[in-house]
Amino acid sequence: MEAKETEKLARKAIKGNAKAYGRLIEDQKEYLYRMAYLYMKNEAEALDVVGDCILNGFKSISGLKNPQFFHTWLTRILINTAKSRLKKTVWMEDYDQLRNAAPEEGLSVEEKMDLHRAIDRLPDKYRTVVLLKYFFDMKTREIAYVMEIPEGTVKAYLSRARDALRSDLKEDYRYAN
Repeated sequence: MEAKETEKLARKAIKGNAKAYGRLIEDQKEYLYRMAYLYMKNEAEALDVVGDCILNGFKSISGLKNPQFFHTWLTRILINTAKSRLKKTVWMEDYDQLRNAAPEEGLSVEEKMDLHRAIDRLPDKYRTVVLLKYFFDMKTREIAYVMEIPEGTVKAYLSRARDALRSDLKEDYRYAN
C-alpha cells in the first residue's frame, strides 16, 4: 500500500472507521507477525502478540496525532506488547524458523544461528535497534520515533550493538580456519 493511501486510511481510522483500520492491519499483518516472531521466538506467542497489538491499536487509534506515522506507531505498540509478554514468559530458542525469516544472504546456516544467538545476547535496547534497522530496514528517524528516544541515541545504540556483535562473533570464530 502506498504512503498516501495509508495516511488516508489512518485518518479515517482515527475518526472511528473500523473498516479503514482493518484495511491498514491487512496491509501490515505479515510485517507484524515477522517482528513479533523475532521477539517471541515462538509462533503461538507471536500470534498472540500480534492479536494484542491489533486490539491495543484499535483501542488507541484516536490518539494517533500524525497519520503518516501509522506504521511506526503500530510498530511501537507491537514492541511494547512483546516486551510486556516477554516479562511474563520465557524465551524459546527456535532457530530453525528464525533463520528462515532473517535476511542474512550469503551466510551459512551455522553463521546465521551464531548471529541470532549473538543478537539475542544483546541488551534489549540494542537488540531492538538492530532488529528494526537491519531486519526491517527502518530509518534512524523511524526507530527513534518507535522507541521514543532521540536519533543520536539510536545511532549510539547501533554503534554499541555492532561493537558488541563484532566482539562476540570474533570470539566464536577466533579459532576457525
